[in-house]
Amino acid sequence: MSACTTCGACCACFRVEFSVYEVDLAGGTVPAGMAHEINGNRWRMNGTGEVPIRCTALTGTVGERVGCSIYALRPAPCHELTEGSEACERARTKRGLPPL
Repeated sequence: MSACTTCGACCACFRVEFSVYEVDLAGGTVPAGMAHEINGNRWRMNGTGEVPIRCTALTGTVGERVGCSIYALRPAPCHELTEGSEACERARTKRGLPPL
């Protein structure tokens, strides 16, 4: 089991912005109802530009059991953040979770 399924800190710490071309309305995979346009070229996952941050696709309780309701459809920034990376460890620290 991946530490990600018991963590979710990244989904509750980072702003998730991506190209308009990743939105399903433009031929991508990210459901437009779960994101909003920032400008003509950039979109942001709902909940990641607010305080407290919590991506609308995040399910469960951070630090216990979590999932992504659009895991197979998630945008590039979510694909790029990897378990144990520097960004992962920053998110875990920010949410009061121990390092991996």
